[in-house]
Amino acid sequence: MKKETYEAQKPFAGEKKPSMLRRCVGHDYASRQIYMITMVTEGRRPLFGQVVGKSDAPAGSDDAPHIELSPLGQRVSDEWWAASQHHPEVRVLALQMMPDHLHGILFVQEQMEKPLGMLLRGFKQSCNRHYRELVLGIVPPVPSVPFVALTTQQTRQAPAKKDRRNEDRSRGLLFARGYNDKLLLREGQLETWIHYLNDNPRRLLMKREHPDLFRVQRNVEAAGMTFSAIGNRFLLERPVRLQVQCSRRLSVTEIQEQVAHFLTEARQGAVLVSPAISPGEKAVMRAAFNEGLPLIFLQENGFTDLAKPGGKRMEACARGQLLILAPWQHHNEQLTISRSQCLKLNDIARLLTVVP
Repeated sequence: MKKETYEAQKPFAGEKKPSMLRRCVGHDYASRQIYMITMVTEGRRPLFGQVVGKSDAPAGSDDAPHIELSPLGQRVSDEWWAASQHHPEVRVLALQMMPDHLHGILFVQEQMEKPLGMLLRGFKQSCNRHYRELVLGIVPPVPSVPFVALTTQQTRQAPAKKDRRNEDRSRGLLFARGYNDKLLLREGQLETWIHYLNDNPRRLLMKREHPDLFRVQRNVEAAGMTFSAIGNRFLLERPVRLQVQCSRRLSVTEIQEQVAHFLTEARQGAVLVSPAISPGEKAVMRAAFNEGLPLIFLQENGFTDLAKPGGKRMEACARGQLLILAPWQHHNEQLTISRSQCLKLNDIARLLTVVP
């Protein structure tokens, strides 16, 4: 069979490159809103400390996953928590320091005079001073002012910006350019964010303990096609692989029958393969997932280089239970999957279950 590269067939290939640093178009970043902010160190250098413990240790125990902050990491943490002291309209809700990045949640409680980006710029400037002092050994000539953005007058008097695209940013600049922000948009999202932040150390330890299961794998070949993948790619070599495809017209009783049928097959060693699009397919794959049975899941959106499975999927990957395959490239845009894509994914699932 002629090998097909589905990456090249992706209908979004001509669009602009993905960027996790784009702002929300049309949003007033000085208005009342809750944000989750992510910043990474320049070059992803692990300057903030090290994560220690065991991924399976219970919370509260001595071996529970946690970060031991470096002196610089402690200074950065202190700067973040000091936000409310210098900007009373902002309340700090959470912070999770990691070796090479941080996640923080801020609540802008009332209209700010300047947008959030100015506040974060001031935070970065304060952290840069700590970095120069603690890492580069450069003592600041004047006392640092924590977490304060430039005033309008200072901005007006500032010299013209230089083209710094090719500069060595590691010499005096702690963070990489920009930051990622997410806006709180629905009920329950804040609790999800906080759980995600708290779970970061455990997830990092799981990745270290099972590196091959969490690394994005490119150019994975199967059934004459090429995929990006996360998870246990050896599931593709299992002798029995079954496509899960269910009509949208199935009744509740018929869906239950399909669930029982596929669970019986999976318990006997079959790997279930599906994009889980229709209600019946979702029910089958969810039941098998919850039972810890082996699955190959096809998804429309691809992976960024630093992508990792979320929530319970990460634990499933660690157990070797799950393989996630993406035949197409990653896109940031929230797109509704088309009928033609659904048909294509189901066709791919069928080809993956054909034993040569």
